[in-house]
Amino acid sequence: MKIWLKAFLFFVMVSGQSVFAGSSGGVTIGGTRLIYDGDRKEASLSVTNSDTIPYLIQSWTETREGGAEKAPFIITPPLFRLDSNQSNVLRVVRTGGALPEDRESLYWLNVKSIPSSLLQNKSTNTLQLAVKSQIKLIYRPASLTGKPDQQTEKLRWQISGSKITVTNPTPFVMNFKQVTIGNKEVKDATYVLPMSQTTFSVPAGATGRVSWKLITDYGGIGPQHTSEY
Repeated sequence: MKIWLKAFLFFVMVSGQSVFAGSSGGVTIGGTRLIYDGDRKEASLSVTNSDTIPYLIQSWTETREGGAEKAPFIITPPLFRLDSNQSNVLRVVRTGGALPEDRESLYWLNVKSIPSSLLQNKSTNTLQLAVKSQIKLIYRPASLTGKPDQQTEKLRWQISGSKITVTNPTPFVMNFKQVTIGNKEVKDATYVLPMSQTTFSVPAGATGRVSWKLITDYGGIGPQHTSEY
């Protein structure tokens, strides 16, 4: 039995340096996270279409928890056509909100890419993909100085049974690239918010010191840090 697929939209969640649908190219966003400096009026992020067809680009922000609450940021333009081999810049502007000025705040920035419905060969069955990418939007107050990696040694780790808890006394969001106990990786390690703690799962049979690497402001990988627990 043949299933005829034409202009069928299948939504995929991806993160990081995202590549959207397209066999001969795709849409890429210019970063794996966006740091909004509190002393600036806006932050910007590039979007590039290296495919042979145009895409409709839709973008928006949301709170860390999601739901009906709106994030205190808008993106311009929120919806636009991006032609083949063209680039555009998303500008993120703060719209208000009582954000803490003694620590960073974490939000999400979403970019959805919808391919053109104008198929080159209308007699051919075609599967079209619409892809949504979600990256971190971190608001960094103007009062903060330094970078997360300069204070990451202050993190405190504690293992209890099958769980490992990290306590972050710093004002920065700590984004983990890798966390290991001995030589075993903590697979669900993601990030820990400022002045809070987060719990991850201990790999079976893991013993030894805790080591970790952060993701930098520009998406790179920082040096390894090690601590007893």
